[in-house]
Amino acid sequence: MAGKDTIADIDRSIYDFRYEETDKEFYRIEDGLTKEIIEKISDEKGDPQWMRDFRLKCLDLYHQIPKPKWGPSIDGLDMDHISTYVRPKTGMSGKWEDVPQEIKDTFEKLGIPQAERKSLAGVGAQYDSELVYHNVQTSVAKEGVVYLGFEEALKSEEWGPMVQEYFMTLIKPQDHKFAALHGAVWSGGSFVYVPKGVKLSFPLQSYFRLNAKGAGQFEHTLIIVDEGADLHFIEGCSAPKYNEANLHAGAVEIFIKKNAHCRYSTIENWSKNMYNLNTKRAKVEENASIEWVSGSFGSHVSYLYPESDLVGRNAKADFTGITFAGSDQQLDTGAKMVHLAPNTSSLISTKSISKSGGLSIYRSAVYIAPEARGSKSSISCESLMLDSESRSDTVPAMEILTDDCDIGHEAKIGKISGDTIFYLMSRGLSEENARSMVVSGFASPVSKQLPLEYAVEMNNLIKLEMRGNM
Repeated sequence: MAGKDTIADIDRSIYDFRYEETDKEFYRIEDGLTKEIIEKISDEKGDPQWMRDFRLKCLDLYHQIPKPKWGPSIDGLDMDHISTYVRPKTGMSGKWEDVPQEIKDTFEKLGIPQAERKSLAGVGAQYDSELVYHNVQTSVAKEGVVYLGFEEALKSEEWGPMVQEYFMTLIKPQDHKFAALHGAVWSGGSFVYVPKGVKLSFPLQSYFRLNAKGAGQFEHTLIIVDEGADLHFIEGCSAPKYNEANLHAGAVEIFIKKNAHCRYSTIENWSKNMYNLNTKRAKVEENASIEWVSGSFGSHVSYLYPESDLVGRNAKADFTGITFAGSDQQLDTGAKMVHLAPNTSSLISTKSISKSGGLSIYRSAVYIAPEARGSKSSISCESLMLDSESRSDTVPAMEILTDDCDIGHEAKIGKISGDTIFYLMSRGLSEENARSMVVSGFASPVSKQLPLEYAVEMNNLIKLEMRGNM
């Protein structure tokens, strides 16, 4: 695909596949949320007692916490008609050839196992509620890097205590209704530990495929980057199109120790029946840094605001993101930066595109604590509306509790210039290709932050959005 430069030439196979309806049922726990259903999930997982008790406490919180009253409406999401656990007819395998053929067919259209022939340190793949494949390069494992399925780590004598120590301590169940939901019904996900001083030259990667109709996916990703270590983790998500609501309410917790660095890249490629209510958070210690790179496509409604808690002196956080909202889409996205130590710094740079009546909302929060003297934060959000039906809103929030800081915010909202389109058409481009070129140029600062293959995928997704196929 990298060599194809016109919209008509794009290989649409993997993108069309996202919209193929499939109704194959595996083992599925009944819809709804009750104590009995949570206990069934816990039985399926073979949870230790502490996790079983945790799930039940989270269920109680879920029923107590109201739905958010701000942002796009999620009234169309009825948990009484969502199955919180669907198990494919296979266990987890470390060999691609052992994965059942129908599941391999799904992931091969999404780039597995070709991804392993790229420069990746390890790959995981989740199908509905269970991991079906997980592997890590031998050379990486020899350096002490741990990359396991989350449930495997939970039950491990070696890593289970670490999971218990860190699990849902950054994202607390009482934070919001869907954090409590996640704590009650989580299933699958990844556990990563990078030892002190280990700097991975190749990224780790996880794929999440929600394939069942009327179901939810609730994977938990826990990453610990120890002192002086370096990690790039890539996450890819997709789902087929159905005529009823699906839900994604995963959670990502990242702990970045002193002098360490983590980059977390995401391409979320959902379909328009999806409610994407994901929660991501990082704790960044002294002289450490986190980079978030996010591309959000598809989904009917998204709430997505990665949070960085800068708890150590000189900690740093960058967020770079792009969203594309088309017809019947409301994407409420942004980032949250929490400065809790001196000389911390943060950067938020977002771009949103809307067309055919789509709604893009940029929502950010920056908090500067009294003790965060000498801190800096810069926020830039740019919105591009492609027609008069679309809408773009900016909702920044800042709470500054010290005078000794440097804070800046810039917002731009605009439309494609008719003169620009005319100029490009005078050079031989069709109007469709001219508009697509302008939008791709608008998105290029984000795509440049991604590995080559993902930058190509993101640009192709944007082109397909421009054609109205999403």
